[in-house]
Amino acid sequence: MPNLQPPITQVSDAISYHERLSRLAPGVTFLMSLFLHPGLNAATIAEAAQTKVIYGVKLYPAGVTTNSQDGVLDIEQYYHIFEAMEANGLVLNLHGEMISSPPSAFAKADGSGAVSVLNAEPMFLPQLYKLHAAFPQLRIILEHVSTREGLDAVRRCGPTVGGTITAHHLWMTVDDWCGDVFSFCKPVAKTAADRVALVRAVVEGSGKFFFGSDSAPHPVQSKKGAGGTAAGCFTQPWCTALVIGALEEGIDQGWIREEEVTRESLEGFLSGYGEAFYKIPQSMKSDGPRIRLERRGETISEAIKTQDGTIEVVPFRRGKEIWSVSWIE
Repeated sequence: MPNLQPPITQVSDAISYHERLSRLAPGVTFLMSLFLHPGLNAATIAEAAQTKVIYGVKLYPAGVTTNSQDGVLDIEQYYHIFEAMEANGLVLNLHGEMISSPPSAFAKADGSGAVSVLNAEPMFLPQLYKLHAAFPQLRIILEHVSTREGLDAVRRCGPTVGGTITAHHLWMTVDDWCGDVFSFCKPVAKTAADRVALVRAVVEGSGKFFFGSDSAPHPVQSKKGAGGTAAGCFTQPWCTALVIGALEEGIDQGWIREEEVTRESLEGFLSGYGEAFYKIPQSMKSDGPRIRLERRGETISEAIKTQDGTIEVVPFRRGKEIWSVSWIE
């Protein structure tokens, strides 16, 4: 994600960030993205495509999530960028929410046109349709889909539009995050019907939906300190197990059938569908180690601290039992 402080806006920034990440985790293939902003131009997009480490550009509507204050106010202002991305094969990653309306908007007529965090994603979807119609060959990902409407919009679009689903949205509704800052994310989790629809989408096998963790290790001070609460859930160490656990819950609740949770659907959602959408070169793919999931009584940590104790991060579903994951060499 490029919404750092400062944001990743230049090709050199992305390459430098990629190098730092690769030193920390040399066995991981990192796909970098740029933050969409007015300084981008067609030449920068062409340069980014040549790096072979930058795969996309992320569109954040201004102010809708953490560190997005410099995001987009007018999408059509960037049509020349989308044209260049389409020509150079870069992916447009959408944070698909409209900016919340001022209080005065709720007093007009019946208030149905006003935007809040609960309808911000459905209200954004006309923008997705408009972008897809204008740039039919531009690959677009509606990131961290959180609603039935978002899922249906991705299905209605052509094969160049996909959607990611997070582990935490598979576990939550509005009731879970409204009293817990460590479960607060953007887009926020919505209704029980939305959660059920997301679980079902994971195993539908269409290839339109694939995993995106959107994991955000915000320090406790950013979640509970002065000012607004940072949006994001920390799931990365347990994200695969969280997905499996959510599907297990879905079976227990009767939302999906056990026979729908196949090896093909799991591997597709967790890796294969995303690789295909991003057109990952065969040389970068691995047929190496696989993973094993087992019940060992493991629980998610209550908190994780740096060695010097200055930074503390509280994980999503802290203290809950979780599947254990190990590598099979």
